[in-house]
Amino acid sequence: MSAPGVRVDELLAAARHAMERGSYAPYSNFNVGAAVLAEGEVFAGANVENASYPMSVCAERNAVAAAVNAGKRSVDAVAVVTRADEPTPPCGGCRQVLNEFGPDMTVTVESGTGERAVWRLTEILPHAFGPFNLGK
Repeated sequence: MSAPGVRVDELLAAARHAMERGSYAPYSNFNVGAAVLAEGEVFAGANVENASYPMSVCAERNAVAAAVNAGKRSVDAVAVVTRADEPTPPCGGCRQVLNEFGPDMTVTVESGTGERAVWRLTEILPHAFGPFNLGK
């Protein structure tokens, strides 16, 4: 499953590159890379940890921030890559942030062994709180 126009292999490659080049995970050793397809352009991010754990930022949120910083307001797809043995979906906080920019986006995750899983965001974040709840 993927949305029309979603370039899954390109997104996964960008996410993998972000993980390998930019992930800073000295505490958890759980490196993550993510890439979003926003209005036809690809934006990547990696997780950045901090000794004060709540100050850490996930790869998915860094990719969304890069897209927003470039003026994008809509995300069609996200790809997430880790070195874990099983495909790892975005955490709850990242799901909420992704929902802000594309509730029906395609979510593709890939493990360190190359195994993939694919969902719609609405499948892994049902009954989400979003802009419509605030009358937007």
